[in-house]
Amino acid sequence: MSKEQTKDLLRFLKPFPDDVTERALWLREFVWNLYPESNELIYDNYNALAFGWSPTDRLGHTFCSIAAGRSSNNVHFGFYWGSQIADPKNILLGEGNQYRYILVKNKDDFPKTYIKKLLKEAYANSLAKVKNKKQLMHGATIIKSISAVKRPSKRVTAKKKR
Repeated sequence: MSKEQTKDLLRFLKPFPDDVTERALWLREFVWNLYPESNELIYDNYNALAFGWSPTDRLGHTFCSIAAGRSSNNVHFGFYWGSQIADPKNILLGEGNQYRYILVKNKDDFPKTYIKKLLKEAYANSLAKVKNKKQLMHGATIIKSISAVKRPSKRVTAKKKR
């Protein structure tokens, strides 16, 4: 099962500060535990590392994602088709035609129960977009792109006390 396939993702996370890596991996575990039959799609891009889950190997079927910004070190938990899901508490950010997200600053403030409800609707919406059921796959990690050139991340390490 792909949840254990972390070698490449850990390599892509290496330039990020430890707290960004910890949040991203914690969020990854959260999603894998809820949707173990989904597929993880990884995009190591110029300005961000993004990985999301889809019932197929197609970006257009992605229902949620995690993104770590290379220059901001922000961690987003997002919904690829977030504009199409209900958000009665209005916590999702974004005003475009599609993507909605929350900034995840720490694990303790992450609204797990509410996000689980949003995930359920986002997953159903994603499945409805799959017209050819032969595209469905189960539990794979797929690296979709690796940028040759990357914006440097602001790696911050804790200073030692003397």
